Amino acid sequence: MHIPDGYLSPATCAAGFCVAVPFWVVASRKVTKVVKTRNVPRLAVFAALSFLVMMFNVPIPDGTTAHAVGGVVIAICLGPWAAVIAVSVALLFQALLFGDGGVLALGVNVMNMAIIGPFVGYAVYKLISGRVPLMSRRRVLAAGIAGYVGLNAAALATAVVLGIQPDLFTTADGTPLYSPYHLSQTIPAVMLAHVVVAGFVEAILTAGVLAYLQRSDVTSLVPNHPGIPITADDQEPSKSRITPAKVAIGFITVMVVLTPLGLLAPGGAFGESAPEEIDLGSLGLQSVPAGLEKYSGFWNHTLLGDYGFSSGENANVGYIVSALIGIAVVGITIFVLGTLIRWVLGRTGKAADESRTTQDSDINA
Repeated sequence: MHIPDGYLSPATCAAGFCVAVPFWVVASRKVTKVVKTRNVPRLAVFAALSFLVMMFNVPIPDGTTAHAVGGVVIAICLGPWAAVIAVSVALLFQALLFGDGGVLALGVNVMNMAIIGPFVGYAVYKLISGRVPLMSRRRVLAAGIAGYVGLNAAALATAVVLGIQPDLFTTADGTPLYSPYHLSQTIPAVMLAHVVVAGFVEAILTAGVLAYLQRSDVTSLVPNHPGIPITADDQEPSKSRITPAKVAIGFITVMVVLTPLGLLAPGGAFGESAPEEIDLGSLGLQSVPAGLEKYSGFWNHTLLGDYGFSSGENANVGYIVSALIGIAVVGITIFVLGTLIRWVLGRTGKAADESRTTQDSDINA
């Protein structure tokens, strides 16, 4: 689902940033609610988890791969605006450090995976769950369906953006300048992988996390579910002996070890091939589209390109090293940003309190 540089026209990339930037601005303000409730470590863990599940490519029967995103579960637990920040940071470092998704195409990738997916999924979750208690099994079902729908909404948006390129941007003789795949090719190829496989992975992840939090730390869901009772009879829910932090560490460890699973597939995800890997003959092209050729190498400063060593050796080790570096960088970045925001909010609140105190003193005097 990560669109590389070169597959989209500069105009499309610019439009993507025009959509993403306002969401980033609003999200940076809205996420202060998460920061105030001391959920910065949880947001950092969720951001690292999103990075990890996006590089966890699941082999598809047709020889390609697909992946979950994790944006919907963040939206359910911490709010859709927190999901915008978390997934955006994960996408940013995937592009910069590992070449997964383009730097020029970052705005479009954010629009698809950090905005459309989480917001659509969250809307579905709210619609299905209604106002039933937080401990209700209906919420787990709602979360699973929301994850499935949200991921497929993001996949459809990706397919459409890719598929309109050869109709909008061509040379004088009609040759595509960027993505050579039409809607008749992108929609079936992208949606098949996500409807049949990746969507269910996202559903299981989303429902599983919510079900676990219901048992172990349901109070953590309260801030993003204002006015929703915890139980139908207001009884105190039982708590698990295993803390969420330990489960998160264990789950991430298992995921890191299993990340090379995607290497079992003979091919990568549809629409993410390097220009030289495109089957030009099947597309009726004599050469790689000029725009794709020009912009595909825009960013070549990756630390571990394609999550591997430059030598191409020890691919499994390279994938695991990439996972460890990625979750560390993404998690630390979110934690530092959250801590900084909390500090700024604290200073601003303190200054406001001092100002009110001075005004009151002047009035009394």
